[in-house]
Order: sequence, then structure tokens, then C-alpha cells
Amino acid sequence: MFFNEEKFRQRAAELEGHRWAQKSSVEWFYTKEGGLGADEVYTSCPEAFEGDKIRLGEEFVGRDRYIWLQREVAIPALKPGCKVMGYFNFGRTGGGGNSGFESLLYINGHPYQGVDTNHREVMLTPFAGQTVLMTFLVWSGLEGGGPVRLQYHRIAEAQIGCLDEKLDELYYLLSAAAESLAYLPEDSTDRTELVKALDRTLSILDWDADRLPETGKEALAFFSAALDGMPKNNAVTVYATGHTHIDVSWLWRLKHTREKAQRSFATVLRLMEEYPEYHFLQTQPQLYKFLKKDSPEIYEGIKQRVQEGRWEADGGMWLEADCNVTSGESLARQFLYGIRFIEEEFGKKCRFLWLPDVFGYSWALPQIMKLCGLDTFMTTKISWNQFNTVPNDLFRWRGIDGTEMLTYFIDVPAPGMSVTGRGSTYNGEITPETIMGTWRKFKNKELSHEVLISYGHGDGGGGTTRGMIENIRAINRIPGMPRIKTANAQEFFEKIHENVENTDRYVPLWDGELYLEYHRGTYTSQARNKRNNRKLENALGQLEWLSVLSRLAGGAYPAQRIHDCWETVLRDQFHDIIPGSSIHEVYEDTRKEYEALWREVDAMEKEAFEALYEDGDGSGHGSYRDESSRNNGSYSHNSYSLLRFADTVCREAVLIPESRDGSFTDEEGKCLPAQKVSDGWLVEAGVKPLGLTEVHFTEEKQPETDSPFALDLEGRCLDTPFYSIKWDESGAFTSLWDKENGRQVLKGRGNVLRIYEDKPMNYDAWDIDIFYGQKFEDIPACEIRCTEDGPLRMKISFVYRYRASLIEQELMVYSGNRRIDFATKADWHEDHRLLKTLFEVDIRSTKASYDIQFGFVERPTHWNTSWDWARFEVCGHKWADLSESDYGVSLLNDCKYGYGIRDNVMGLSLLKSAKSPDTEADMGEHFFTYALLPHKGSLGKETVTQGILLNQPALCVPGAVKKQAGQFLKKNCGTVLIDAVKLAEDGDGYVVHMHECAGGRAHVELTSDYSVKAYAACNLLEEYEEKTDGSAICADFGPFEIKCFRIWM
Repeated sequence: MFFNEEKFRQRAAELEGHRWAQKSSVEWFYTKEGGLGADEVYTSCPEAFEGDKIRLGEEFVGRDRYIWLQREVAIPALKPGCKVMGYFNFGRTGGGGNSGFESLLYINGHPYQGVDTNHREVMLTPFAGQTVLMTFLVWSGLEGGGPVRLQYHRIAEAQIGCLDEKLDELYYLLSAAAESLAYLPEDSTDRTELVKALDRTLSILDWDADRLPETGKEALAFFSAALDGMPKNNAVTVYATGHTHIDVSWLWRLKHTREKAQRSFATVLRLMEEYPEYHFLQTQPQLYKFLKKDSPEIYEGIKQRVQEGRWEADGGMWLEADCNVTSGESLARQFLYGIRFIEEEFGKKCRFLWLPDVFGYSWALPQIMKLCGLDTFMTTKISWNQFNTVPNDLFRWRGIDGTEMLTYFIDVPAPGMSVTGRGSTYNGEITPETIMGTWRKFKNKELSHEVLISYGHGDGGGGTTRGMIENIRAINRIPGMPRIKTANAQEFFEKIHENVENTDRYVPLWDGELYLEYHRGTYTSQARNKRNNRKLENALGQLEWLSVLSRLAGGAYPAQRIHDCWETVLRDQFHDIIPGSSIHEVYEDTRKEYEALWREVDAMEKEAFEALYEDGDGSGHGSYRDESSRNNGSYSHNSYSLLRFADTVCREAVLIPESRDGSFTDEEGKCLPAQKVSDGWLVEAGVKPLGLTEVHFTEEKQPETDSPFALDLEGRCLDTPFYSIKWDESGAFTSLWDKENGRQVLKGRGNVLRIYEDKPMNYDAWDIDIFYGQKFEDIPACEIRCTEDGPLRMKISFVYRYRASLIEQELMVYSGNRRIDFATKADWHEDHRLLKTLFEVDIRSTKASYDIQFGFVERPTHWNTSWDWARFEVCGHKWADLSESDYGVSLLNDCKYGYGIRDNVMGLSLLKSAKSPDTEADMGEHFFTYALLPHKGSLGKETVTQGILLNQPALCVPGAVKKQAGQFLKKNCGTVLIDAVKLAEDGDGYVVHMHECAGGRAHVELTSDYSVKAYAACNLLEEYEEKTDGSAICADFGPFEIKCFRIWM
């Protein structure tokens, strides 16, 4: 009558502590330090040991500290109606498993279960009546980002006892019923009858210790009968799949992730033994590969459950990769490597892409998914949007090429989160609040009465608890609540496909990228990592092509070594690594990984060169790690080979490492324009796309050519074959006159280096907030001088100082290229500052174009609506372009991603300086180049070509090419680009990836300098149906369409 809801909840909570029939404490454990090095992964427990003891109530303190706890424990005999359980409280685990204590329990030397704040109960019934050796590997954990802090934990409880099964069941039933009242209508008969049943049930209970077991049994019988007599007519079904989100690195290192996987997955296997209805989804093959090495015992248990159909191995990608910064070819490899691993290890075909926590979704994804055999996409991160709510949770997502993919947004409210608000979680609890909230939040009830919840603690792993599964059983008995069906995610996806196919209602369609209105700083944070990623993506593509040519010339294709390099690159594209949102130790680890990768890539390139060249040993190729070291040195060769993986036809100024004076000619004997520079010769030559071009050196000098550049440093102006440039005393451009097109490029200033105060409201490394532009300073140049002048290129050095930072730029203009390059070295030491370059251009356009994976996307330059202003900072790859119908300006880069174009102001974010989670983020030296490219006409071939060349300049290797080395592929269409040339994964033939880049239709004919025997159209998994004999390949492309072929030679 009075305070019913409050009374019921309190009585249920009180019952939790009375479920135990008996308990006895384990008062002490032998203890010793973990013993492994800081970089080593714990994969097994020690033999029995004795020594120091740690007792209940004592603390252990440390950061990233491991200790072993061990002793023999007598497990009580099994009593009728009871389960034998352990209860262990050794410390505090932070929310999501993101900080603090975690441990793994071994029993008799075998990994048994993870133990943490959320998993204190351990089922011990299989060991009833036995004496077992219990060993805990206890980890202090880390602080969860920010300044380093010690972690304090206490060995508070270690108890073994018997859990009364009837009282346990009654506890979960009472809790579920009491909490459900808040979600049942006041005037519903379901609620009325439930209140009466609860009140009568509690009246049966006698709380005295000697009476509670018997009266609890009576209360359970009464309440069960009452519930069974209440009609269950809810037409809504909530599909529930267990899950644990494990960030491959974030607020912990990769080695910690490997240990988290062992703990989390051991717990899953224990729960599957206790609950036959329990289903679990884990989507990242990278974790499976770690586990296969680290804990074969757990891995074999997983394989058994996969075969049973209760453990679901799916999800599409190698890991949950960032989908903004990652290149198109890298995304293709994420799917290729992930799907192949699942099929090879578990015999299962992947069907869906599971990306709940990624910071936005490229418009290219639907097409890539379809070409990998997937038919469904799931996420929830878009629910984090700052300004706007995507209007649907079940819809068709139309990709850049027109491919449509059924998409579902999980709508699970976190505890305490509004069931009508925007935000949702992928780490669901199982409570009446989350079950009812998942249905209430779902926006497309006319299409489906089925919704999905993934439940289990996650981010730092942990996963499902006993209580969650018990709550499913209990809630399913409560009238008025949705029915919960434990199932694999694929079963749910098949159901919504059926619903959509059979409905006569409108099925919503979203045509465009799924832009996350949040975490815009992740396009810029941890710039060195992003640079390494971009350069390695390009280097690995180039290496694969060179290795194909090497194999055709009689050399080897190092397939496994290339595969291993790709795996490391793919792993470091995880959605908290490459975005820049991890702790400092993660980036120390990736720095070492990238250094090792460069050594391996350089070694494999050298091997390819040795197979390709008559008189070269490959030693002329320098490392990509520092452009200043590439192709340098002194050589005495009379032939040099220029290699271009970039699929573009144009002349290029290539650096040739020749120290002698002389001249250069092409293959036809024509003299090539050349300029002596500090590290060799700059030679302008035509280089075949995906081919090799020879140039020859002679010590015979040619008449000197005058410089076409006119510089007046005092007058602050420069005249080039293409432009007249003026700048002010600060170094910012004030005029950029395009001579060829007779128009002013700027409407204001250009190359303004502007520092903004960068203090996000919530997530330091993740975010740039919309108000960042309110407070800024422009950096003036303190020194300007000419450092190079010749017939091909002029360099002007601009030096800028800002507080503790130094920025040195080389402005480079060319006689044969309209590009204006800004090669930059920054020694950056700032606190919560954002550095951008800005160009105020004389262009009127309401939209700008941005290079993305396998195409480009147009975004508004105005702030008419909240959907427009939400995109104040966006992701672009090699370029962004602002054009009118007859003229435009492109802003290119070689390793940056964060663009902001509003009205006529083009901005590129260069450096950020967050202090959390990495307190040292982006401090130190950075190298990057951006470029301005004014052009005639709207966006076109010149922008695409120069964007490619800035990122993948031709290589020069001393020596002459073997006669049999040629152009692997030649094509007759400039709007179709070749993205990859590689050996097929199974070693049978070669694979080529291509895409249409201009957004139009194209017909292409492919030929080769090599003898092509047969070819077959294939998908991105390299699967094909039939071969076609012949040497020429013809294909028709739609806008931004990707096509793949296998070729046999």
C-alpha cells in the first residue's frame, strides 16, 4: 500500500547477502612478485610455492604490478539444493575494466576464471569435496589515463561456501519483479497483480537465519506459481547475446590486452558450463590469434563452443579498426585478414560487420562489405552525436557507389541513462531498465518487434556475469516485460532481414557517410603515429608490386613476411591507437613496432631490387622513416631506374643520388631538365605508372639553364612560371596571382599558421569543440631566406617561433608543377594548443570535396543547419578541394587528416597537444608536407594526380633494369586507379584492386608487358567463379566502383 516499490527493492537487496548456507574464509595466501619483464605476457602459472604470506585485510600497492597468490584450499562437499561457490574481493576495478585491479584464477595449474569487481563469484561445484591448488595472478592495473598514479588495493575477502539455490533464484526473481514495476503502466493489470504477488511473497519470508532457507523455499514456490499464472502476451522480443568489448590497446598496453583476453574468455567458458542457454559473441580475430599462442587450453575450449554454435566468431574485420584515417586498401585488408582467419580457424563464414565503438563510418564501407560477402552492419557509436540524432535505427545504408547495406543501431541504455535520450551503449547490463529501454529507444517499431542487446562488461573486457544470465531467466517470467531470447547475433540479423523483406512499410535509407559528431580531434592527435601509418600503407603497397615484378623476374615473393607486416599495420589501426586516444606507453610500443616494420620493409625492397637489376644491389634505396635520408649518398652509376607505384601519368622531379657533375638523358637519349641540389640531382622525367623507367648519367655537362624564378626578399615577393606571390612581414601570403588563368587565388591571406586554445569539455585527445576558434594567435615568421634556386625548383625557408616551439618551413615552388609545397619540421612543446594552417581563397562554393577511401565525399561549407555546423572539422585523406565550375583550389597533404573548410577559408589541422590520456602526446619533432594547388576547372584529374604524387613520389634506384622487367598493367582510362598489385593469398595467381575515382562511368582495357594466360573477376576475399582465357581484360565501372581481378601469367 505504502512505499511498495521502495520496500520491494530493499527486501530484494537484503536477500542477496542471505543466499549463502555457509561460508568460511581463506585467511592467507602465499605470495610472490610476478617475475616477468615489463614487456612479457603472463601465459601460465608457477608450480606450487611457499614463502611470504599475505593475509586478509592487507593491502598491495603498485602500478602495473603483478603478484601471485597461492595456497591449497579444501572445497566443501556438495549439499543438496546448494552450489559450491567462491567469493573473492581483492581490489577495485574501474568502470568498463578501464583501470584498477584484475586477476586470473588458476585451479590445479589450469586457467579457470577471471576475478574482478564484477566477477567475484566463482563456481566451484566441479571441485566439491576436493582439495585444490588455487593460484591467482593479481594485477594492480593502471590509472586509466592522465598522470601516473599508484593503485591501492586490499585483499578484503576470500571465502568458500555453499549457495542456497532456492534463495539465489528467489533473490533474482524478487529483484527483477521489483525493478520492473517502474516500467509497467500504473493502471495495468500486470502491475497490479505483480504488486500483490510480491507483497504476499515477502509476507511468507522469515528472516531469522534458521527459518530463512525453509520459508524462502515456500516463498519461491508461491511466487513462481503466481508468476506462472500471469499471462505473458508481450509481442516484443529482445535478442540477447553475451559480449565483452576489449580495446586492443587504449588505457593499457597491448600486452595487457592479451592478458585481459585470457581472463575474459576463461570466464565465458565457465559460464557456458553453468548456463547451457548462454551465447557469446567475440569479433576480433587478432584476439583469437593472441589467445591461440598465449593460452592453447582456453583457445581449444573456444573452438569446441564455436562448433556447438554457442560461441559466435564473426564481425568482419581483423579488429575493430578506425574507419576515418585508415586507407581504403587497409580497410580491404582488415576484412580480408579477419574473414580468412575466422574461416580457417573455425570453419565459419563471416556475415556481418560489428563496429560498436568506432568514431565514424566511411561512405566506402557498404561497398567493401558487400565485396567481402557481408550483408549487415551494426554500430551504436553514432548515438554519441553532439547535435543531431540519426532518425532511424534500422535502415538501408547506401554507400558511395550505390551499394546498400542493412544497418542496425543497438539502442541499449547504460544504467541510469535516459531511455528516451540519444546515447546508447554496447556494454549492456541485463536489468528491467535496459530491457525495456532497448525497446522504447528503438525508432523503427513499425518494421520490427525484435531488438538486440549485447550484454557484458567491456572496453577493458570482463564480460558477462552470473547475475546477468540469472536476470534473463528472471525477467522472462515477469508479466508486461519484453521476452528475452538468448541467441547469436546472426540469428537476430537474419530476423530483421526477414522483417524488412516482408514489410509493406517504408524502409528508411541513409545515403552518405555516417559522420560522428564527436571526437574530431582524433583526425590529428598523435601525429607521428598517423604519419607512420600513412607512409607504411603506401610502402607496403609499393613493396607488394615490386615483389610481384621480382617474382616474374625470377626472384621471390616474401608472402609471409609481407603478411606479418600488414598484420602489424592493421593492428595499430585499432580505433584507439591510430586515432591518438591511448596512453603514452601504447605509443612507445607502436614507435618500436614501426621502426621494426621499416627495417623489414626496407630489407624486402632491397631483395626485390636485387632480382630486378642487372648491375644494382638494391643498396641505393634509403629508409622512408626520414625523407631526408631517402636515396641519398654518393654513387658512381651511369644508369638509374625510376620506379612509380603510383597509378598516374605525368612528369615528375625525382631526386637522383648522383654526386658528380654532368647531365641526364631518358631512354630515347633526350636530355632531361636537371638541377644540382644538396643531396644529389633533381631530374624531371616521365615515369611509367606501375612501371620502371631508366635514365642515364653522363659526365658531359649541358649548358646551364637560367632560373625561371625571381625573388625579392626585401620586397617580400616571388615570381614563378605559374604565380606571382606576395607575403607580409609575418610570412603569410597576401597575394597569389595565377598567371596562367589570370585570376587572384586569395581573398585575404594564405598559409596563416594559427594557434588555437584547445580545451575540450570532455575528452582531451579525442575532441575539438566547436568553440575552439574563439581564442587564437597567429605565429609570425622570425626569419625568411632563400635556400635553393635553380631551373626546376626554388626553396625559401620560413622560421617561426612560438613559446617553447620551433617551426621551420621550406616553401617550394617548381618550374614544371603548379603545386606549392610547404615542407615542415616542427619541434612542438605546447599545452592544449591546436596548430592549423589557413588559406582564405577567392572561391564561392557551398560545398567542398574531400578525398576518402576509394573516392571522395562532398560536405557543406556553410552552417545553415545543425547537420552542417556539426561538420566543422572533418576527415580527408590526401586532399580537400574547394571549386567553382571553372576554377578551384586544392589543399593537399602527405600525412594529415583534419580539415575544416567554412565559407572561403580552407583549414588543415597540423598538430594538437592534449594531456590526457597521454600527458606527453605529440611533444617533440614532427615532419610533414602540405601543398596548395590552384587549378583550372572544377575538381579533376590534376588534384587526384598531385595528391598521389605528394604521397607516393617515384623511387630512384642505381642500376639498370633487367630486360624482362616491365609494366605489370597498362590501361587506357585515367579515371580508373589501380590500388593494389599482389600475389594471391593462396599463391595462385596475382590480384589487382582498382576503383573509379571521379564519380562517373568508365570503360577500361587492361594489358600487360607480361604474358597473361587467364584472368577472373573476384571479390575482395579473392574468391572467383570462373577463369577466362585471354591477355586483355575489359571492364565497365560505375561511379566509385571497386573491381578486383585474379590474373594468371
